[in-house]
Amino acid sequence: MILKDAWVLLFSPLIIIIIYLVKRRDNFSSIKFSSVDLVTPSRPTLRLFLAKNTVLFRAAALSLFLLALARPQIPLDETKISAEGIDILLAIDSSGSMLAEDFEFGGKRRNRLEVVKRVVEDFIRQRKNDRIGMIAFAARAYTVCPLTLDYDWLIRNLERVEIGAIEDGTAVGSAITSSLNRLKDSEAKSKIVILLTDGINNMGSISPAMAAEAAQALGIKIYTIGAGTKGLAPYPIKGLWGETIYNDINIEIDEDTLKEIAGKTGGQYFRATDTESLKEIYDQINKMEKTPVEELGFQEFEELFSKFLKAALLILALEIFLTNTLLRKLP
Repeated sequence: MILKDAWVLLFSPLIIIIIYLVKRRDNFSSIKFSSVDLVTPSRPTLRLFLAKNTVLFRAAALSLFLLALARPQIPLDETKISAEGIDILLAIDSSGSMLAEDFEFGGKRRNRLEVVKRVVEDFIRQRKNDRIGMIAFAARAYTVCPLTLDYDWLIRNLERVEIGAIEDGTAVGSAITSSLNRLKDSEAKSKIVILLTDGINNMGSISPAMAAEAAQALGIKIYTIGAGTKGLAPYPIKGLWGETIYNDINIEIDEDTLKEIAGKTGGQYFRATDTESLKEIYDQINKMEKTPVEELGFQEFEELFSKFLKAALLILALEIFLTNTLLRKLP
């Protein structure tokens, strides 16, 4: 049995005080005798004991009232509660090539980073019990948000990711290494990195292959996503008078390296050529990466308030009946 409001029992000493005061009052007789031998039987009976201690009925009733107010409960059934919980590090490319506007969102043409941020936000909101962290990378990697369960805070930090915040370039190896540093001390049984890029590794002192080997040694799985249209993509540049004009440019993605990284760590490589395929990729990863953890618990309880209240009222009624019949005292 569980007491939901056990603090109510702090008032239980009042019952002892009430018993003491009532017993003290009952020690003064209304009729005086020259000797108690005249009224005390040789062998006390149960009736006589109850007549002298009717206060015990009141004490029992008050005790049951207090227990009722403490909200006693019993669990109906032992249930298994399933929870999903893994550590996820999101690595997002914020290099200059992510300005290419070959994706659409809300019926309008958007650059790659804008769409990635919207899709990643949806992915975050679909998770329930996972710690999620985030890094962004261009010529080097930096931490946007450490591992956290505060998804609102994580999404606010996601909004801060901008192109041009650091020097341009694509350091895939550095991005993986930075992700591993965030995950290596984690005690989670399952740890993954979701790395999205639209280019070729051309910066950083650590090669993607070496970083993938480190991930493999740490047991960290990497999913890689190549983002961008195959072929020419409209890229915005400033014209002579400050206006925005578009040039069609070909942005290469090193798919072989991304496949190698994913394959070596037990992950998978995906190619997103538009907004819908990008959403599907994150949805697919969301479905694949669930680690059930079963915990014993109790979800439903039976309230015993009414049972204790009825018992208290029954004892109170019994006291009133007996003190007016079998245990009636002389005035």
